[in-house]
Amino acid sequence: MEFKFGGSETNQKTVLGHPSGLFVLFFTEMWERFSYYGMRALLVLFLVSSMLDEGWGWERADALLLYGWYTGLVYITPIFGGLIADKLTGYRNAVVIGALLMTLGHAAMALEVFSDPFFYVGLGLLIIGNGMFKPNISSMVGQLYLNQGKEKDAGYTIFYMGINAGAFLGILLCGYIGESVGWHYGFGLAGVFMFFGMLQFYFAQGIFGRIGLSPQKTQDFDDAIENTLDDAKDAIEDTVEDAKSSLVTRDRLIVIGVLAFFTIFFWWAFEQAGGSMTIFAADYTDRILVGSGALTFKIFNTVLTIVPMLIITWVLGMLFKQTYAKYALSNILLGTSFVIIWGIVIWMLVREFNADVAEVKASWFGILNSFFIIAFAPLFSKLWQSKYNPSGPVKFAIGLILLGLGFGILAYGSINIPLGAKEASVSMMFLVFAYLFHTLGELCVSPVGLSYVSKLAPVKLVGLMFGVWFVANFIANTAAGITGSYMDPILEEKGLAYFFMIFTLIPIGAGVLMLILNKTLIKKMHGIR
Repeated sequence: MEFKFGGSETNQKTVLGHPSGLFVLFFTEMWERFSYYGMRALLVLFLVSSMLDEGWGWERADALLLYGWYTGLVYITPIFGGLIADKLTGYRNAVVIGALLMTLGHAAMALEVFSDPFFYVGLGLLIIGNGMFKPNISSMVGQLYLNQGKEKDAGYTIFYMGINAGAFLGILLCGYIGESVGWHYGFGLAGVFMFFGMLQFYFAQGIFGRIGLSPQKTQDFDDAIENTLDDAKDAIEDTVEDAKSSLVTRDRLIVIGVLAFFTIFFWWAFEQAGGSMTIFAADYTDRILVGSGALTFKIFNTVLTIVPMLIITWVLGMLFKQTYAKYALSNILLGTSFVIIWGIVIWMLVREFNADVAEVKASWFGILNSFFIIAFAPLFSKLWQSKYNPSGPVKFAIGLILLGLGFGILAYGSINIPLGAKEASVSMMFLVFAYLFHTLGELCVSPVGLSYVSKLAPVKLVGLMFGVWFVANFIANTAAGITGSYMDPILEEKGLAYFFMIFTLIPIGAGVLMLILNKTLIKKMHGIR
């Protein structure tokens, strides 16, 4: 039998035209994103909530600094996680190790009620676990396909949908339970599904055949590190020599550097979503709805929740059909997780419908990003394939300008908030439209940047250039938390509108500069589009 896809014979059975193993990875990644975004939605809210509300009562500045360092470090550890998997554990073991560490991290955070150190231990485990998990499960997706054509691109698109489905459900459910029932239950729920994701992956990993197995040669870790550093050094030296003699190589590396620099401005502003924008939702937004407004929101929230759940459950059923005979235990565990999630969804919706007043949770606004991605990604995909497809630098510029406009909406909505005010009742529509513009900007920047790195980087330095991209994200996320920590001082002296105008003008300015550089950058790409 000639295999069309990598992996085992069972992996040749398709779901939606793709290998079954893709959907094992899809659901594993979905639960990991559920846990990450579920915890991320609660982190700042928990820290700034008063002790009477079972929070820590931190100052906003301190909470936003911790948030910035946490989200920043999440982008550094995958560099080392990929190295460990390449040289020591293999991708599959790295994914299991990462998932287990994250499960333990969520458990530690849930146990914070007994002692504060549990919280910090939990954050540390989540950072390290993410580093082992994130780069290696993505690498396995690519190895499922024996060719580099459109099927592989489509496979990554489906995988990306799994990421957003997990983020959507994690923010929605962990956020709701954390705010409504108790913070520790929200943190714990994120860990429960990370554990199910790990188990379903572990018991189905035979479907991948030899994909992701540990390296044949056993090396001490120190030797592996030393050899990898030597390899990287040699690759850099070769590329430097090539750049000296080749104008094309040098110019393309310059373009990667420019794109990496400008992506810092994008994520620096965008990552206010889990920080200052969450605080704005909690303290400055009118989230209480009554009468017809309450009923409209309840219906909208129900549709918004049920439709994605039905689609994902349908995909789950197709995976069952293809793999249950061979991997029954994995399927049973995955099915159990969905029974639990459906139970929580139905409980939440019934509870909300029976409430006299609809209160939109502060964490709820975070789901809008995932919802808008799912809604608009197909449109952008078709646009990029049409005659209206702009160059990479122009897409970056559009993304930065749209992001700035989103913050401009928040700045406008904050104009009437008095200096130093700790709470207000601004219409929630300002946040809704801000998230819309931010998401449209993300669709112009996020997929485009990674694509251009892979196209422009010399073959020997592709991995290193992705590392540079991760470092840019680390700088952006950390800077986002540091800048956000000045929210209160700026609010006291200049007002909240002034604070959001910072995130309006700087990205728009960066976008205009990118437009000015467009022709120069296109020339330096030497034919790469």
